[in-house]
Amino acid sequence: MFGVHAVEALLERGEPPRELWYQEGAAERRLGELLARAADAGARLTAQPRDVLDGLAQGASHQGVIAFCPPLEAQSEESLWHRLGGWPHAEPPLLLVLDGVTDVHNLGACLRSADAAGVHGVVVPKDKSAPLNATVRKVACGAAESVPVYRVTNLARALGRLKDAGVWVLGTAGEATDDVFAADFDRPVALVMGAEGKGLRRLTREACDTLIKLPMAGSVSSLNVSVATGVCLFEAVRQRRGAAGG
Repeated sequence: MFGVHAVEALLERGEPPRELWYQEGAAERRLGELLARAADAGARLTAQPRDVLDGLAQGASHQGVIAFCPPLEAQSEESLWHRLGGWPHAEPPLLLVLDGVTDVHNLGACLRSADAAGVHGVVVPKDKSAPLNATVRKVACGAAESVPVYRVTNLARALGRLKDAGVWVLGTAGEATDDVFAADFDRPVALVMGAEGKGLRRLTREACDTLIKLPMAGSVSSLNVSVATGVCLFEAVRQRRGAAGG
């Protein structure tokens, strides 16, 4: 994984990388504090020329630092049902479901918004979903490690099981009649976001309890999925804070 914020998140979680490569020269001075923390945590530090880091990051912005650590793995579907069965939190579940989000930058940004909004877990399908790779972890700025990601075999079937568990499934679609501000987030909710351009797949749409939309006042017909996710999730935050205060 690469990027200053992603590496800082590892150190803050007490999970230092086994090895850290940093860009030699001026970047070394800029990264001094981070490198000292990593060394104190037990990481082996190695200076490398920029072209080596560029090659590993495959053109992405590594900010002069690349960490070698175990790959991030999604949790199993059964762990999701186990967690819902013995819900450990005072507030009702708030889940984010991503149907066919295959762009790693969008997945990372969605995870970052999910973490900021206090989402309890993100559900993605086994197929047609972006991998939890280094780019996702960099864009997520640590959220990929803090928000559980559950990978399910059949998304429509999983949504049905969520409904059986008492979770209200809200899908987002441009043709919906109600907007997000009319939805009730003060209960167990799974917010389902569709892929860029295509939106929700038919079976996913049919598995939702209801459909909502963002009110669009301008000339564009839709927002980037990560932006739309942030707007919807923070409407849930607003409602839940109001309910807690009232």
